[in-house]
Amino acid sequence: MPDVLPLQLPAGLSARPMRPDDVVVLAQLLTAAEAVDDTGLHESPEDLTGRWINDLADLERDTRVVLTADGQLVGYATTIAPPTFRDAYGVHLEGRVHPDRRGRGIGRALLDWQLERGTQLHAERNPEAPARLTATVYTSMPSLEALLRRAGLEQVRWFFHMERPLTDLPPRRRLEGVDLVPFGWDRDEDVRLAHNAAFTQHYGSSARDVASWQVMFTGQRSFRPDLSVLAVSDGAVLGYALSYVSEATAEATGSRESYFGQIGVVPAARGRGLSKAVIIEALHVAAAHDCRTAGLEVDSENVTGALGLYESLGFSTHRTQVSWSRRLPPLR
Repeated sequence: MPDVLPLQLPAGLSARPMRPDDVVVLAQLLTAAEAVDDTGLHESPEDLTGRWINDLADLERDTRVVLTADGQLVGYATTIAPPTFRDAYGVHLEGRVHPDRRGRGIGRALLDWQLERGTQLHAERNPEAPARLTATVYTSMPSLEALLRRAGLEQVRWFFHMERPLTDLPPRRRLEGVDLVPFGWDRDEDVRLAHNAAFTQHYGSSARDVASWQVMFTGQRSFRPDLSVLAVSDGAVLGYALSYVSEATAEATGSRESYFGQIGVVPAARGRGLSKAVIIEALHVAAAHDCRTAGLEVDSENVTGALGLYESLGFSTHRTQVSWSRRLPPLR
């Protein structure tokens, strides 16, 4: 396949692929953007390195940064597609423009490039399957939502970011024949397989291979095995809550949060109260480790009724993200 076309940028600007040492400036750009966009996210250069400098991203072909004539980095875009999928090949679009440079056509040029590169990835890697090019955007970013709407993307899913203080916690629960234990690296593969079994019916999920699992989940810099909880019976992992702590966010806000990035129970073990027991245990563990809040994300249409469970445990919605997608038909 030929390379994608260069960005059609306003005069005086240029683009090139992202480089590993760009993460310092990109972290500064995101800090400036956060003052306007209110995502609740704060990321360090080390966090960005983990997200972009890995086996899932080809920096040369899957990323672009925008530069002024004097070399100032004012925007970026990534187009990354994990190798595994179920119903549709998922291509994830992410990007941001410095607040001082918005409204000048940079975001539109970056999005055009992302959509072209995403279409190319589909044709290169999985042309026999349908594809979904998706940008997930906080509702606090109306200008980006308008840009996606003008480009023809459609709102397809809503995700609630929920939080609760680590006070007035419900009492720990004990289930017969089940041990609630911290995550151990000797069980990493077992947790991966449990996660794949637990999420067979969830929107956008897939059976994560080892490489994707490590890049996206337990290999993240923010992953906290000591705050994560597993439900184990006769040596088998039946349920789990994997916790992450963003130290960059803690430094920026003065409050440390234990974020439950993945919560699940294998289908054969459902209906026994495992999810509630695991989450409550993880809340108590987080409270004992200098965390002030707990957070998680839930699909508004979660097929397991997770939203009601989380609300019953004291979580409430603080922010909402919307998945905007363009669907591509199979090419074969």
